[in-house]
Amino acid sequence: MKSRERVLKAINFDYPDRPPISHAILPSAQLYYGEKLRDILKDVHEDFGWNVLPDMSPKEYPPYYRKGEHRDGFGTLWSCAEDGEYGVPKQVPLENWDDYGEYRWPDFEIKPAKKHLYSGHMDGPSEDYYARGGWITFFEQMQQLRGFNQVLLDLAIKDKMVYRLRDDLLEFHLRHLDKWLTFNYDGLHFADDWGSQQSLMIDPELWREFFKPAYKKMFDKVLRAGLDVHFHSDGYIIDIIPDLLDIGVKVINAQVNIMGLDEMKKRFSGSVCFRTDLDRQNVTLFGTPDDVRKHIDSVFRAVGSEKGGVISCGEIGRDTPLDNIKAMYETFMKFRF
Repeated sequence: MKSRERVLKAINFDYPDRPPISHAILPSAQLYYGEKLRDILKDVHEDFGWNVLPDMSPKEYPPYYRKGEHRDGFGTLWSCAEDGEYGVPKQVPLENWDDYGEYRWPDFEIKPAKKHLYSGHMDGPSEDYYARGGWITFFEQMQQLRGFNQVLLDLAIKDKMVYRLRDDLLEFHLRHLDKWLTFNYDGLHFADDWGSQQSLMIDPELWREFFKPAYKKMFDKVLRAGLDVHFHSDGYIIDIIPDLLDIGVKVINAQVNIMGLDEMKKRFSGSVCFRTDLDRQNVTLFGTPDDVRKHIDSVFRAVGSEKGGVISCGEIGRDTPLDNIKAMYETFMKFRF
């Protein structure tokens, strides 16, 4: 079975020969492990056509992965301690609403990347692979424009300017999506981390009132073009998973173990495909290779079945032991329901 067919069958619950494999290898791991990681991956058949260890100089990294302080295209100043480690916004362009009148939205050119660092970008559409583009954030982009604490305060007091920011960012993304949709992709990937360890970061009703309509407009554009919507979100997001399904999300990349495997199986198995996010806080980081194998089996059987519903994925950082990385990929390749 070719990779594209395998992914489509997994997403649409049409009996793939095995769960397809998707990489989530952080640049810090690429830099730290280098050839040792290449040796593990050389026999892994990844199904999205990505060159996960590109020959890229750290000088080519985006601002949030490049050591030092660098400004991105939105005007946010990023501070990064080491090449390959995700940085933090040090200065945001809309910290003061008085500056909004002078702010100019960027106009980025979109190209399928020939080199890339993370799972949001692939080497371009191919008839043999499922082509997924994008890594489009909304809530996180608001934070990077306004500041995390300030955005939460704006939402709490329902500042009229935060509604203006939402609407202007939505218009930016709709223009941006027009460029993504000129390419022959099978799906586009959206991402916003919405959960803490115990709950959503904001009240679910506020999320539905403020953010859901914006997501729906973006997703509708993608769905009308005939593409699948993929959505990544860390943390405890079980309260909004039904909403995401309601507005057309086809694949969710979520930390299902945080929300309880039994509960996830009962509520969502068979209704959405999960790109798995293995327990990288405990199991893959501190467990044994056998722990990793058992964890994969429990996660896959909770959210998927022989019909499909699983894309094999586990995030790898520089602290993930090589033995656990090897065990993870060996299990991915051999797993069958």
